[in-house]
Amino acid sequence: MLRYGADYNPEHWPEEVRREDLKLMAEAGVTMVTAGIYSWAGVEPRPGEWDFGWFDDVMDGLAGAGIGVCLATMTASPPPWLTHAHPEILPVRADGVRLSPGARQQFCPSSPVYLAHAARLVTELATRYAGHPALAMWHVGNEFGCHVRACYCDESASDFRVWLQERYGTIEELNAAWTTTFWAQRYSTWDEILPPRVAPTFPNPAQQLDFHRFSSDAALGCFLTEERVLRRVTPDVPITTNFVGLVQKALDWHRWTPHEDVVSLDSYPDPYDPRAHVEAAFAYDLVRSTKDQPWMLLEQAPSAVNWRPRNSPKPPGAMRLGSWQAIAQGADAVLFFQWRQTSGGAEKFHSAMVPHGGRDTRTFRETAALGRELARVPELAGMRVRADVALLHDWPSWWGLELDSHPARLEYLETQLAHYAPLFDANVTCDVVHPSRDLTSYKLVVVPNLYLLEPSTADNLRAYVAGGGHLVVSYFSGIVDACDRAYLGGHPAPLRDILGLRVDEFWPLDDSVGVIFVDGTTGSGTIWAEWIEPEGAEAVASFASGELTGRPAITRHAFGDGVAWYLGTRPDLAPLFGRITAEAGVTPVLATPPGVQAVVRHGGESAYLILLNHGTEPVTVDLPQAAPDLLTDPSRPVREVRLAPRGVAVLKG
Repeated sequence: MLRYGADYNPEHWPEEVRREDLKLMAEAGVTMVTAGIYSWAGVEPRPGEWDFGWFDDVMDGLAGAGIGVCLATMTASPPPWLTHAHPEILPVRADGVRLSPGARQQFCPSSPVYLAHAARLVTELATRYAGHPALAMWHVGNEFGCHVRACYCDESASDFRVWLQERYGTIEELNAAWTTTFWAQRYSTWDEILPPRVAPTFPNPAQQLDFHRFSSDAALGCFLTEERVLRRVTPDVPITTNFVGLVQKALDWHRWTPHEDVVSLDSYPDPYDPRAHVEAAFAYDLVRSTKDQPWMLLEQAPSAVNWRPRNSPKPPGAMRLGSWQAIAQGADAVLFFQWRQTSGGAEKFHSAMVPHGGRDTRTFRETAALGRELARVPELAGMRVRADVALLHDWPSWWGLELDSHPARLEYLETQLAHYAPLFDANVTCDVVHPSRDLTSYKLVVVPNLYLLEPSTADNLRAYVAGGGHLVVSYFSGIVDACDRAYLGGHPAPLRDILGLRVDEFWPLDDSVGVIFVDGTTGSGTIWAEWIEPEGAEAVASFASGELTGRPAITRHAFGDGVAWYLGTRPDLAPLFGRITAEAGVTPVLATPPGVQAVVRHGGESAYLILLNHGTEPVTVDLPQAAPDLLTDPSRPVREVRLAPRGVAVLKG
């Protein structure tokens, strides 16, 4: 079945409210809650003094109601007694300011004191609830890297040096990797190395890049400390933790997900943004692709959040539509933050399934209706999403691209979304995968940007195109190696043979430039331009204005049995991708009116087409064959579907 529920914080409420919660959860169709995320101070009010009695009652009550618990390890927010006794566990910013307690995530990921106390708590928790009938999963920590993306304290500096020694082996190798001959930065001993704290001007880019890697790994070390305890005490209970939408630049998901049994995501699209569902879709395809299996939407807002400058409630139907979008794109669970809206604290204006107004509110009625609706389609759980197109996404390349002292400021996510959106709008299903992924099953691979490109990635792309694949690479890709050292011999050196060209200069744009295609079609390019020297590639379009007038802007190159396209500027991608996908044999899931998303989930011989109207006007969608809508009348096949604004249909093929 599809799991449904919310983040439950029972420590906020007296026993009589918790009893009411169980009744309301049954009414709302809740089948799973996350619980205990911020319960550390409640179960250990003083060092070594345990008080689990009240939490035992919570777990027993949920079990009695048939509700599974994704039990948090309670380590996301150390209690005041711990930071008071050990202020050295508090994180330090790059400017040397040590952060204070009073919020959450107030710990340095490298702190041995914090890790020891966390492991002790998790051992106590796992031992107590091993075998409990409510225990369905473990939720380790919470939103790692959300507020403390890196710590620059002396403990982190020491840990960073150990990490570097493991990576490079010798100080000579590190000096070579970091190009420390520049600006007289050569190190003679490991003890001289510090995190990239605030400096007079640009810090060493390779040092910054490695500190990004280290900081992700340091947070992962916290996760693994707890995971080891859970695997030992409760080896059969699956483990997850929640990533934070697309804003989570700090953590390399590809290094984390091998350690999780199920991948989870928190998603908070902005109701004021009419295209927020596209960004959400990209995140869902990315999180699904990390393990090629169903995932969990562990947090979303039932209505408004509290942390934007202007917080809009979700209009009627938007919560249901967003929930179904996650399911369409592979989620087997939809949960909210939070179950009951608190009366105090920093998130008292963040919406909940049970708002301040209680049961008789629009939000509760809508979320309860969704719970009943999801219960009608249990067969969707476990079904997969298949894609013919892959977009490559890489955290180290993201980190490297957005470092300072570059030809221009480029934003990685903006670039990714610009290439993803026209495919999404055309109902072309995409996976978003790591560059090392086996690409042979895809008809088309799109590289929006890989500024940092390792030789193994180039080899992977070379084999893919030579074997008959279709590849699209956009500007400023293949520029540096894993240590942010520019490749020599002409850009993009590792891809020159595949693309059939050389880039001699970068010409970032302040404004648009004209572009003319060989068939006479005209358009424009934005963001970027390059001086391209063809080396076998044919010019599909040339610059029609500016200093590069007459020079190639977009090229196509036959390589082996395949084809590689190169975009030396940002053209209007929708028509260009229309041509490229047709050439690659990629077909949309379904032709639909604008604003209607179509996704198929497959399982065995069954397939379910999910239609989502992201628009605010009713539309009619013609179906290729008659199929019943499981949300309206499962007994009556139809040849067309009428979708209300923000409407959803689930059709069994």
